[in-house]
Amino acid sequence: MNFTLHIWRQKNTSSDGSFVTYHVENIDSDTSFLEMLDHLNEKLIDKGKDCVVFDYDCREGICGTCSLVINGHPHGEKKATTTCQLYMRDYANQRELWIEPWRAQSFPIMKDLAVKREAFDRIIQSGGFISVSVGSAPEANSQLINKDDADCAFDSATCIGCGACVAVCPNASASLFVAAKINHFEQLPQGKIESKKRAERMINQMEEEGFGSCSNHRHCETVCPKEISVSNIATMNNLLLA
Repeated sequence: MNFTLHIWRQKNTSSDGSFVTYHVENIDSDTSFLEMLDHLNEKLIDKGKDCVVFDYDCREGICGTCSLVINGHPHGEKKATTTCQLYMRDYANQRELWIEPWRAQSFPIMKDLAVKREAFDRIIQSGGFISVSVGSAPEANSQLINKDDADCAFDSATCIGCGACVAVCPNASASLFVAAKINHFEQLPQGKIESKKRAERMINQMEEEGFGSCSNHRHCETVCPKEISVSNIATMNNLLLA
């Protein structure tokens, strides 16, 4: 398979960037999208050129590090899938692919396709935890949790913090990410104690980081690789107004 790649190249945060066109040939259909970029980088290195910088870690759809907008779609057009889980068989031979980083003021570009997502870490540090007394582990099953509550908490906990919700939102809002982290704890007895305080702290930090507000476009729910529901945002707003 052969592809024409239009890749965003940018030297650093302060410099201007632009799309640069590359051609890759003889790509096996079972090659993953990131492996295809590896193949391109090998060619560039052989020619003594600067390789394309992009984020990745687990390459299993778990860590949330891979963060590419492909043909205008965060993580590509395939639903419930991260960039690293895409394969070239998902694209027609000879197709042109436009590849760029997340676009948000709060996610400054470090180089090429790699962005800084430290803002998410600071939001978690502001309230994404429960306060407990230090000591030995409590007795297993000492607090019984309803299965529906446990399932709801687990669904929210599947958020991998990739930032696709921010990248697709016209307001660059991190509401779905923040709401998922808040709802994860809200469904569990250990987390209910600090519910309102947690919501206030995390939302304030989100605004301080420069993320926009939710205006119910619901694009975030559509592109989320873990299919996290916007109902989490409703829970977050209810806690804030309680």
